Amino acid sequence: MKIFLEHTSKRFLRHWIFKDINYTFSAPGAYALLGANGSGKSTLLRIIAGMQNPSLGKVSHFDKDQLVESNALFPYISFCAPGIEIVEEFTLREFLAFHFSFKKMLPGLSISTIIELCRLQDAADRVIGEFSSGMKQRVKLAQAIFADTPVLLLDEPCTNLDQAGVEQYTDWMAQYAKDRLVIVASNDVREYFFCKERLTVEEYK
Repeated sequence: MKIFLEHTSKRFLRHWIFKDINYTFSAPGAYALLGANGSGKSTLLRIIAGMQNPSLGKVSHFDKDQLVESNALFPYISFCAPGIEIVEEFTLREFLAFHFSFKKMLPGLSISTIIELCRLQDAADRVIGEFSSGMKQRVKLAQAIFADTPVLLLDEPCTNLDQAGVEQYTDWMAQYAKDRLVIVASNDVREYFFCKERLTVEEYK
């Protein structure tokens, strides 16, 4: 899959967050969106995902040279961000079954396997609302990384993770993301160390 940014710009009231970004993301490949807090990298990631519209310019998604309209992006993109909602009234097992009823799992995985990969076997039948922030972040990462989508978008993926969780994230990316288009918005090198291509949002003011 390829994603083209053409003169992509975003304004909030009279303030331009970023202006005139021209860039191409191609699969397989790993890209980092870099910048200080408030620089617009999370906003840019949501625009790439089709969750927000740019103020000027456009974003185009192509699958095998075929344009994918914004209302048809859901099967192609997995997204994880600290503020993303998960259904906290569900147990972990119920939530994963619900989520993967809408998106296919990567081949060879099952709900039980994903719970084991998250190291949350003892919490499988607890409601997610009782989880710690670190446990919830593992669930958010799992629903994105283990979905069978060609594009994986991650916003500050190690938020609330302890060192063991960061190491787990590193292992997952090495094993499950190497053949996909991965874009990571971050200012923490632990989250994007594997990204060979880097776009600094602050350069587009």
